[in-house]
Amino acid sequence: MLTRDLQAAKQAYAAGDPVGSRQAHEDPPEEHQTGQGRYIKSSVYGGLDGIITTFAVVAGVAGASLSAGVVLILGFANLIADGLSMAIGDYLSTKAENEYAAAERERELWEIDHYPEGEKRELVELYVAKGMTEADAQVVVDGIARHRRAWADIMMVEELGILQSAESPLANAAVTFASFCVFGFVPLVAHVASFALPALRPYAFAASCGMTATTLFALGAIKVRITGRPWLRSGLEMLLVSGLAAAAAYGVGFVLAGLGTGG
Repeated sequence: MLTRDLQAAKQAYAAGDPVGSRQAHEDPPEEHQTGQGRYIKSSVYGGLDGIITTFAVVAGVAGASLSAGVVLILGFANLIADGLSMAIGDYLSTKAENEYAAAERERELWEIDHYPEGEKRELVELYVAKGMTEADAQVVVDGIARHRRAWADIMMVEELGILQSAESPLANAAVTFASFCVFGFVPLVAHVASFALPALRPYAFAASCGMTATTLFALGAIKVRITGRPWLRSGLEMLLVSGLAAAAAYGVGFVLAGLGTGG
């Protein structure tokens, strides 16, 4: 485990706070932070994809002036089909990455066992290329070479550019699907409510736009935990990009509705 609070260190860096950085390195991190943060990417990007694609469906149906029933049919079909597609894709990609990393690590261990001189020379060359003198690089590599498993891990990063991950493919898939469905339901809330309260139907699309915009901005702001960018800029950027997608879907629906009526 790292002997620093990584999140606090990032915040200190963003604020240009050397005192906060020192404290982040001296204070022990909370044990649950890594576990919780492991699936932030899947939850945020699953949620973003869910809300954007579902709202695009809602906007397209609104542009075509179709009934609220069609909105719900297409919206829920999108939630299940696209949600499963994303989850399966996340599962397969994470599993493939983990299997590839494990196979490469086994190869590195085999090479260390059968040709350590060659592996040492490779690592010395890598460190020299980074600016070390050959003498310093040799000292570093001799120290690393006394620890077989650490040596293999370092070769994975320095030679192959592979960072091993402890992510579970199944957990990633579950988080992606759940996030896709939860956030993807937001554009449908107003339309579902309009069936219970018919007086709301004329305002369902406007309400859907407002709820979706608010949620998109919030997700864009939360995304800074992954990207490290300013939250306001990230939120507004997400709102703009998603708005363009929705406007395109609305325009397509409007045009196709005109074609369908011979207009």
